[in-house]
Amino acid sequence: MNKKKIVVALGHKALGTTLPEQKDAVKAAAKAIADLAETDCRIVISHSNAPQVGMIHTAMNEFGKQHPDYTFAPMSVCSAMSQGYIGYDLQNAIREELLNRGIVKPVTTILTQVVVNPYDDSFYKPVKIIGRVMTEEEAKAEEEKGNHVVRTDGGYRRIVSAPKPEDIVEIDAIRTLSDAGHIVIACGGGGIPVLKQGRRLKGASAVIEKDLASGKLAELLDADMLLLLTGEKNLYLNYGKENSEPLTQLSADKARSYIAEGQFAEASVLPKVVAAVSFVSVKPDGVAVIADLDDAKAAFEEQAGTIIRS
Repeated sequence: MNKKKIVVALGHKALGTTLPEQKDAVKAAAKAIADLAETDCRIVISHSNAPQVGMIHTAMNEFGKQHPDYTFAPMSVCSAMSQGYIGYDLQNAIREELLNRGIVKPVTTILTQVVVNPYDDSFYKPVKIIGRVMTEEEAKAEEEKGNHVVRTDGGYRRIVSAPKPEDIVEIDAIRTLSDAGHIVIACGGGGIPVLKQGRRLKGASAVIEKDLASGKLAELLDADMLLLLTGEKNLYLNYGKENSEPLTQLSADKARSYIAEGQFAEASVLPKVVAAVSFVSVKPDGVAVIADLDDAKAAFEEQAGTIIRS
């Protein structure tokens, strides 16, 4: 009998911001994953990295300023570093929680590269703010290097592109480990964005939406479910208003109409809805659920969250 395959996308609530916060947050995330593991399904996990990759980018650039012999770390390298240390904390927390429940199952992190299109429109309209606040002089220096900056409160900050994921380089390794019974952590922070240049993969100065990469991961793995875990119980119509209304069931077409109405916050909720709709559109018998981290098992059982089908 084939085991149910799910891709679980962990959001900011599962990781926190600082290192101490992350240590505590992953314990709660590990409990949610262990609850799912008790159902004996195959689990592949992706996760966010926005605060962490920004911290790494700032730290590496500050180090480069103090030590001129060292070059500044490109965004692709910062993404790789964030995958490593988040994966380290997450896989160890999950392993410990599984053993506490008498479950012996390997947990593995895969450094994951995600192919993007060099002609993606986002490269011409960067929107993702990263790194520390800069002075005007530092901002001009960044622009001279070909980077984009934007004025913010207190100064200037760098902005990078957010291209769509087209393919996952390590997908065969992820599939093989998952089929062998591993809980796999992959596509951390949306993956390391890379461009194909002949046989070479070149890191791109960009970040990929974690939710969109999770949707692509679910698609390529032919998963049965895409479970997007966040800090809200449901999607809502008219969120934050007096006439706010939770959504428990959605068709892909209805979700598209709500997207067109601008019902979902562009920087937070919208990528989750887009990923969910995209997944169920290519996998008609699949299901996507957007739910609170604390409701992970109930969401897996389709008893909580917002359930989206084709």
